[in-house]
Amino acid sequence: MNRKKQRVLLGMSGGVDSSVAGYLLREQGYEVIGVTMKVWPQDCISRAEDKCCGPQAVADARGVAHSLGIPHYVVDEADQFERLVIDYFSSEYQAGRTPNPCVICNEKIKFGNLWSKAAALGCDYIATGHYAIIEHHSNRAVLRKGVDPRKDQSYFLFSLRQTQLRRALTPLGKMSKPQIREIARSLGLKVADKIDSQEICFVPGNDYKAFLRSHLGENEFHRGEIYDADGNFVAEHNGIELFTIGQRKGLPGGSLRPRYVVDVDPETNRVTVGDAPDLVCDEFEIDRTNWIERDLPSEDVDLTVKIRYSHPGTPATVTPLENNRARIRLREPQRAVTPGQAAVIYDGDVVIGGGWICRREALVPA
Repeated sequence: MNRKKQRVLLGMSGGVDSSVAGYLLREQGYEVIGVTMKVWPQDCISRAEDKCCGPQAVADARGVAHSLGIPHYVVDEADQFERLVIDYFSSEYQAGRTPNPCVICNEKIKFGNLWSKAAALGCDYIATGHYAIIEHHSNRAVLRKGVDPRKDQSYFLFSLRQTQLRRALTPLGKMSKPQIREIARSLGLKVADKIDSQEICFVPGNDYKAFLRSHLGENEFHRGEIYDADGNFVAEHNGIELFTIGQRKGLPGGSLRPRYVVDVDPETNRVTVGDAPDLVCDEFEIDRTNWIERDLPSEDVDLTVKIRYSHPGTPATVTPLENNRARIRLREPQRAVTPGQAAVIYDGDVVIGGGWICRREALVPA
């Protein structure tokens, strides 16, 4: 007797990765349903034309689905995307932090809200074109780095809960980008050589400052003053939203040596600038932690931590704390540890969990 195929809802962005993911899943015996999310607000459609979530992406995804012989749907997530991702993005800058909207989108939208659509269609899994490995065991899922170190995207999935990981598939995790493009060419897919998007999908030209001005309005910016690390006044500024840790460009004052943003204080709207050594940090805390692995030690443990997506990772001692926090002690001090960014914790290639970097208030001069 033939066993019923397991059904998968595949998020299709119109790019080569999710397109090939659909082919691989089909070859593995799954019944694949393609879905593209409409996430741009009505007033942003013209600016989203060439984005991974724009109208052209829908057309490309629909064309690929037709080529693969799988059904394709478009679901409207614009309201939820604005509430859960865009509002988060804006509010983080208003709080003096630098957000990571891709992590939130994965947790809240792609592997969150989309599940209700998947369940309504009788799907067993949600799949994406992420370069990460999700292993399914009898009672848990394990998240590992993708084998291609240049494309590994496990960092962006650290906040997924076990319930989300257990129903997630990432078929590209054991492949490299050149392999993916070669498969797409062999299938005759028009997206085989489509350029990867390197920008935040809802920020035109990757100009987040212009986006915030448009989204928030000038009156919502928190103006204040800039001081140096010794407490000397440098200049006034037009909003803490315009600054991020490590920033060098666009700073006033005419200093003879390079100066960098070393702190943004949302309580006083003060921005502090300093020299390159002032950016170096060997200890910080994270909050809103998510531990994927159940057996996290209650005491110090030596692991590896990535402080941003492009960071190679560095050895560190991790100490779980109360109130969903943890302390990270870096064996080698790192530059520009940025509040609001994710610190993702690895044991070898396994993602243990992670959290959001907190501001180092005690280390900032009064």
